[in-house]
Amino acid sequence: MMSSAKAEAERKAAAQLPHGDIVALLLEQHARIRGLFEQVTQAQGADKQHAFDELRALLAVHEAAEELVLRPVAKKTAGEKEAEARNAEEAEAAKVLKELEGMDVASPEFATAIAEFEQSVSDHAGHEETEEFPAIVDQCTAEQRQDMGKLLRKAEDLAPSHPHPTAAGKPAALALTGPFAAMMDKARDAMSH
Repeated sequence: MMSSAKAEAERKAAAQLPHGDIVALLLEQHARIRGLFEQVTQAQGADKQHAFDELRALLAVHEAAEELVLRPVAKKTAGEKEAEARNAEEAEAAKVLKELEGMDVASPEFATAIAEFEQSVSDHAGHEETEEFPAIVDQCTAEQRQDMGKLLRKAEDLAPSHPHPTAAGKPAALALTGPFAAMMDKARDAMSH
């Protein structure tokens, strides 16, 4: 299935869930991430850099919030092995994202690396959507999922907007370093614009 078709399927699945439900919020973000990958691969010059910066920030915040809010519940619902596999993928993604951040977006190396990264992010989202999300929907009440959605939004506000590989995939480390890293990232972002 092409990325835009997957994004549309994610939007439709999100629309079937109550507004503010954590799974709906994450599905909507997955669709947005797919759209940003498409923008990065199609754009040129400053537009390409801008699209990548937006993708990088969304992925960093999205993954950190998932690790802090979704993953602890997924350990109980989908199983510890499943949750740990997703955390390991997110740790690897943070490393790759950090490498991409240091590349020239116009270079052939970036084009190759972003295509590979897009595939791994798509695979990761697919695992979440087929393993973790159904377990959360089946085993958590609508009220619990709403509460998790609220927590997800709060975690996103405190999450770093740049990849921090040393904390990625480690919710305890992320909880300790995340707010400080987020503050430093936001200051760095403000100074660069």
